Amino acid sequence: MTGSPPKPSRRAAAAQPHGAQTLDLERYVPAFITFIANKLSNSATAFYQREFGVNVTEWRIMSLLAIEPGIAASRICQVIGFNKGPVSRTLADMQQRGLIAIRTDPNDGRSHSISLSAKGRATHDKVIVAALERERRLMSCLDADEQEMLIDLLRRLHNNLGAVTGEP
Repeated sequence: MTGSPPKPSRRAAAAQPHGAQTLDLERYVPAFITFIANKLSNSATAFYQREFGVNVTEWRIMSLLAIEPGIAASRICQVIGFNKGPVSRTLADMQQRGLIAIRTDPNDGRSHSISLSAKGRATHDKVIVAALERERRLMSCLDADEQEMLIDLLRRLHNNLGAVTGEP
């Protein structure tokens, strides 16, 4: 799907059985968020893979490890919202490629800490320049106050996810 969400036509709306509901994709927030996220993610994966040899999931993990070195896989899952399986597979691949180091906790053999390797940090430092430029271009249609308002609103929605996920 490219461009804006489809606009419902009057004809399509009129053809609906009495009482049937349809989404107004011009106003349904979960659709907007999903459409934006999918398009950003797909274009980022293509760009980051071509330019830096990492996909968007790897980049998300790298950016989190730059912020919180030595965290556990469970923390990565919690922050980026992915299940353990895909994160574990991605971490194994990143370790094999020398982008991260996974160390077993000497006090608890079941616990591991994950950090960027020197190669991973160097890759992160290249990708972040492109990531911030992509964000700048995306946000360029908003003035500084609107950008701050959007960030605040998105943070509030993120903090309220428990209202629909059932998680605290």
